[in-house]
Amino acid sequence: MENKITQLRKGILELAILASLSRGRHYGYSLVKTISGDKEIVVQSEWVESSQGPPRKYYTLTLKGEEAFRVLEGEFRKLSAIVVNVQSGPVPGNTDEDHHVLSVKKETNNG
Repeated sequence: MENKITQLRKGILELAILASLSRGRHYGYSLVKTISGDKEIVVQSEWVESSQGPPRKYYTLTLKGEEAFRVLEGEFRKLSAIVVNVQSGPVPGNTDEDHHVLSVKKETNNG
């Protein structure tokens, strides 16, 4: 099962990367920006000297990046809960069991 989870994660990331590359050529940081969104600076980078070769470029989240991660992770958890809810919900046609209710609302961005 761990392998399937890993493959699912890789598949989602691979899809995001392929979608980005389908729109044009990228270098490392531009790919990160494309996947995470161009409108907000969510990732920052810095060069760090290495004792084992050339300097290395490290990426970290900015404060906006940390917030974006929290929001997206929360949304992912909600989606995961929906899948769990569907899988563990009542059997169709069985009226004796409790029914799980799923409420979905559309959020609008007024900005």
